[in-house]
Amino acid sequence: MTELLLIGASGLAREVLACVRENGQFDVVGVLDDDESKVGSALDGAPVLGPASHALRYPEARVIVCIGAGKGRERVVARLAGLGFPGYRFATVIEPSVRIPYCCDIGPGSILLGNVTLTAGITVGSHVVMMPGVTLTHDDVVEDFATLAAGVSLGGGVRVGRAAYLGMNSSVRERTSVGAGAVIGMGAAVLGDVPVEETWVGVPARAITANKYAARKTQHIVAGT
Repeated sequence: MTELLLIGASGLAREVLACVRENGQFDVVGVLDDDESKVGSALDGAPVLGPASHALRYPEARVIVCIGAGKGRERVVARLAGLGFPGYRFATVIEPSVRIPYCCDIGPGSILLGNVTLTAGITVGSHVVMMPGVTLTHDDVVEDFATLAAGVSLGGGVRVGRAAYLGMNSSVRERTSVGAGAVIGMGAAVLGDVPVEETWVGVPARAITANKYAARKTQHIVAGT
């Protein structure tokens, strides 16, 4: 059985552990985490062995990055690449309930948890995380390091940019795009294109800007609340 190392002693790592133990896909060697205080402890029975750089000490093991934030996953992957870690050693974890049609592609390092649904012509990049109950319909593209929380639904022809984050139970209208690094709030209904790095919330979803936050804060101060 192929050995597996998880990077990040996180809630996501616990979910991945449960998944791979259930389906017997990998033999989990342990968890790597840069927090020195966690070394020597265990995560659901898997020992925390040291920092992420220790992946180089286990040349036979595959690796999966279990950090919830896409930009965090991106930083770890870049750091490992700088240390000479080969990209082919990144594992892909797909829960058995997920059906992958022949016309869909999933990149290395990605995690697809329970009951994710893919229909036709879907492209999922590298190091993407999809939590339980995500639905992708025809011709969707999800770029590297994006994160789709539980219950996210994409209409047909949607593009989700690099390291974007879509909150729990949010939905995106067909033939629209979510820009790189953008954040979509929980339960939001996105009806138009979301620019790069913007945060959108609500039904229908609208942008939240720094100026709006500042104005609300000023109102609270003036009102004495």
